[in-house]
Amino acid sequence: MNKFTLHKMLGGKATIQIPELTPFSAIFRWTLMAAVALIPQMVQAQWHATVGAQGPEKGHQALAFLPNEIWIHAGDSITWTFDADEIHTVTFLKGHQIRPPFDVGCPGFSSDPATFDGSTCVTTPPLVKGQTFTVNFPVAGNFKLTCLVHENMDGRIHVLRPSEPLPHDQAFYNRRAANERDDLLSDPIDRDAGRDNQPNANIAKGVAAGIGEVMATAGGSETASVVRFISDPVYIRAGQTVEWNNLDPVTPHTITFGKEPEGNPIPPSANVTVDSDGARHAVITSTADSAHSGFIVAAPQERIGLHQTSLGVTRFRVTFPNAGTFPYICALHDNLGMKGTVIVSP
Repeated sequence: MNKFTLHKMLGGKATIQIPELTPFSAIFRWTLMAAVALIPQMVQAQWHATVGAQGPEKGHQALAFLPNEIWIHAGDSITWTFDADEIHTVTFLKGHQIRPPFDVGCPGFSSDPATFDGSTCVTTPPLVKGQTFTVNFPVAGNFKLTCLVHENMDGRIHVLRPSEPLPHDQAFYNRRAANERDDLLSDPIDRDAGRDNQPNANIAKGVAAGIGEVMATAGGSETASVVRFISDPVYIRAGQTVEWNNLDPVTPHTITFGKEPEGNPIPPSANVTVDSDGARHAVITSTADSAHSGFIVAAPQERIGLHQTSLGVTRFRVTFPNAGTFPYICALHDNLGMKGTVIVSP
């Protein structure tokens, strides 16, 4: 035996005897130590989910995290894959952090992969189809997932202690995501909105500038959104007016003729006035003219205990004194094919 002698600071003579290691016992000890060191890595898991979905023509968008509720263990990671040409973010805000409307960043953007424990915000920049982002969750807790681009698009991540059993596996979440996606993209949104939701059709030709419906699961809110101008093209006579109505409860659109706005697209162009009923109004006399509605969007939903919201601006009118063909776009969604034409005859 080898002897290891430990002298106490106060003159002690205690000794500790350690048996001499045989080659076999040394190998066993180091193998055991390596196995113990690997245990935390072995129990950590990588989960997968999807952000957004779209129909083949890109006009039908599912504004949703798919699935929007996941249970994982502390130490696990989730990788979100973006699956739509519409922009989204994966964002975790701190508790009670104020979210400004149409602002992206919290502030700034996070590196990939990111770590979220509730103490600091984590967010991607706006991302599109094919891009990914991974977040690690080191501590147990229940966390809200949101998109800074779209209201009523959120989810829940339940991070359990490693000793607690998980209720589902990845295969379950894959099926759940597919079901949510199908429900959103196949939802029978009112396709007659260009006709039966035009209350001023007796004085102006009506166009639906987008349609949408907000739905929910126990894990959060989702929106099915049609990013199209319904009843296109529009045929009128010189001197008549066209009225665009946004029928989507959360998604903003614009009606933009000619030059797109530089910088902030929220406000209207300088040549836009306001009618007595609150609708914005422009006059376009030539195909060379430009006019921009600014954001046409419903006001946020009323919430108990908060101040009443403003009316919002959901209508835009344009009068065409002269004949011609006038193309226009939604400056936010023209990349998805949201374009239209007004054909004015003499």
